[in-house]
Amino acid sequence: MASQETGVIGRGTWLDMVAHEMVQREEALGRSTSLMRVESGLGASGIPHIGSVGDAIRSYGVKLALETLGFKSELIAYSDDLDGLRKVPAGFPDSLKEYIAPPVSRIPDPFGCHGSFGAHTGGLLRDALDDLGIPYTFRSGAEVYKSGLLNPQIKKVLEGARLVGKMIKELTGQEKYLEVIPYTPICENCGRLYTTVATSYDPAAQTVHYRCDSAEVGHSVVKGCGFEGDRKVTEGEGKLVWKSEFAARWAALDIRFEAYGKDIAESVKINDWISEHVLGHPPPFHARYEMFQDKSGKKVSKSVGNVITIQDWLAYASPESVRLLMFKRIVGARSISVDDVPLYMDEFDELEDRYFAKKRDANAMKEAKLRGLYEYTMLLKVPQGPGVHAPYRLLAELSEAAPEGALEDYVAKRLAAYGMLRAPPGDALLTRIRWAAAWARRAGASAARAEAPRLTEAQAKAVAGFAAAIRGAKSADDVQAAAFDALRANGLQAGEFFPAVYGLLLGSEKGPRLGPYVMDVGPEAVAARLERGDRKGAPGSPRAPP
Repeated sequence: MASQETGVIGRGTWLDMVAHEMVQREEALGRSTSLMRVESGLGASGIPHIGSVGDAIRSYGVKLALETLGFKSELIAYSDDLDGLRKVPAGFPDSLKEYIAPPVSRIPDPFGCHGSFGAHTGGLLRDALDDLGIPYTFRSGAEVYKSGLLNPQIKKVLEGARLVGKMIKELTGQEKYLEVIPYTPICENCGRLYTTVATSYDPAAQTVHYRCDSAEVGHSVVKGCGFEGDRKVTEGEGKLVWKSEFAARWAALDIRFEAYGKDIAESVKINDWISEHVLGHPPPFHARYEMFQDKSGKKVSKSVGNVITIQDWLAYASPESVRLLMFKRIVGARSISVDDVPLYMDEFDELEDRYFAKKRDANAMKEAKLRGLYEYTMLLKVPQGPGVHAPYRLLAELSEAAPEGALEDYVAKRLAAYGMLRAPPGDALLTRIRWAAAWARRAGASAARAEAPRLTEAQAKAVAGFAAAIRGAKSADDVQAAAFDALRANGLQAGEFFPAVYGLLLGSEKGPRLGPYVMDVGPEAVAARLERGDRKGAPGSPRAPP
């Protein structure tokens, strides 16, 4: 599994390390490795956001890494659409208030395009995975329960309910399940889920006795209908609670890997125990990740309403940029916003350029990791060569100066003038131009700035000298001469000076021919932007050339 010459496992990424450790564990357990299923459980009570879909993307990356090591794998995308609605999620009409507590698979779709609210949100999830090129096997929780797939696990959990309740208290401190059964039936009278309390289980009849009581759901109290009766647990008219349901799924579907966010670490801990000691199924190998945050530091959440959906991101950027965002690392919290689109688009370009360059890093581990990251980002479908790359912010800036109705033609001509395009633009570049134009037009675009690069003292002096010198420039040649005068005067190489200038102007280490670009934007405007370290496009957007 590891190269004897370099010690590199698989393709050298964290995905390969996870896959390697999984295989070692499975072999130690003596289980068959003929099929290594990975799972991503996905909530269906709101709009799937970039973080929740990221769980499935990373799991698919582990699947690819397992296949790299020679093992067959499959991604299960499991939609929790038998869960109830706890509050009206952001982006949905207030009319849903009357449907708090019933399963989302039994709530009408307020937009009328799907059979239920759960089918609507599940459809958004599936669309996102399809748009990203992620193959998966979809499982609806409602259908899984109705089919009886989980029935053997449900019976075992309920037969061991007393022990499960004790362990929940021991591992999490929660005493609730010392008194009630870890199963929530759907009230046969009012159809609610979270208002029911199961107080006993009859293994002979395979029924739970329950009452529909008042319950705190979300941040409000929902009154039950008062009905009391029995529900058969094998008919799909109820579900295990979260603190036991994961374990049942893992055992029934033979799941070998599932990542999780730190917000459900407690539930994972008790489910691992139930899987091992009640169901006799060693729990899957886990990887824990931090949650995505918005720019204010709040967790990205469908309940809070600060979600960024995959569809939002793909309105401005490529599927590759999303996959890179997920595959580059799993540890550490990250803030995310559509303001970050240029960062990931340019980072992918750099990764691709490096992959196809002849230059290699002397550190074999680092070299393998970067190559592996690119290959996984491409879902192991590597093209014959790199695409045509231009800094994303340059494309956005040029799009703002383009005459109406001539966006692609104008930007392509300017790229050619800057020495960045030597042939007619292909579909990929034209699509990128349209993405960048949409990004520049979006709400809040004028406030989006990239982080200024850190400059050495020599770089800062050279940039300041260059800015002062170009104020009187009359031609592109004057600008080029000023650039070389500034770098020589401060003892810099071209590779130290130009990336600093492009970083300040475009948020990228690479850029157009500086002379034509500065004359397009205007020497005074460029000088002002360099002096204040501002990479915002306005007011220094390129002027249409005469």
